[in-house]
Amino acid sequence: MPDAEPAALLELATSLARRAGALLAEASGRARTEIGTKSSSTDMVTEMDRASEALILGELARSRPGDSILAEEAGTKGGDGPIRWIVDPLDGTTNYLYGLPAYAVSIAAEGPGGPLLGVVHDASRQETFTALAGQGAWLNGVRLLRPPAPALDRCLIGTGFGYSSERRRAQARLLPTVLPSVRDIRRVGSAAIDLCWVAAGRLDGFYEAGLGPWDLAAGMVVAEEAGAWVGSVPGGAELPDMAVAAAPGLSGPLTALLEEARDRAGRP
Repeated sequence: MPDAEPAALLELATSLARRAGALLAEASGRARTEIGTKSSSTDMVTEMDRASEALILGELARSRPGDSILAEEAGTKGGDGPIRWIVDPLDGTTNYLYGLPAYAVSIAAEGPGGPLLGVVHDASRQETFTALAGQGAWLNGVRLLRPPAPALDRCLIGTGFGYSSERRRAQARLLPTVLPSVRDIRRVGSAAIDLCWVAAGRLDGFYEAGLGPWDLAAGMVVAEEAGAWVGSVPGGAELPDMAVAAAPGLSGPLTALLEEARDRAGRP
């Protein structure tokens, strides 16, 4: 029976994320064919999304045949084992297509009691964020300990936008309240990287509405294990719930600001 110890699972996830990242990096900058769309014309999927996912899922099927998998492109694959893998083979597809250095491979595992581990490999920077539930988070083997946040008006906040025009319109209506209240906002283009940057102190907080589990699963573990707060803010009629990550001391002010922004955005 395959080793189900969290440390062994983390080693496997880290190896797969780096291998998939190397595949992506090697093809970056070359013409990428078979660019298709999913939910909208801005929601792109490439041959490299599929190639990265095939590498990861093929090795998981070989190494962990009883486990179940939730992957962004392939969906759910059955398995009656206690471990479920959550895979985003290329988070930041648009960045990747345009040659922008912010795309990542994200792999998480969860057991009956909840999250076990998260790995986010930023192939463009050769940075690997890893975390084990209850044991900490690391960047290329160096322990991450998130310092407390400054006051809200001196915080750098990350966010992102969905693919449908309706959701983007709703998300944009938050900005008139959020932007004047913080130091500035960054839109990196990869939620997994955003969450890891909160863990590493490169962002003080992050929020985004309507993300999938593959967008969040690994980065949330990294952020929480580095000492950040992770949670959500309920959305409104046009806006799904917002995933939120915040440095220590910022969760209250940031969630209050997002609730205010949501309420203002919903007024006629």
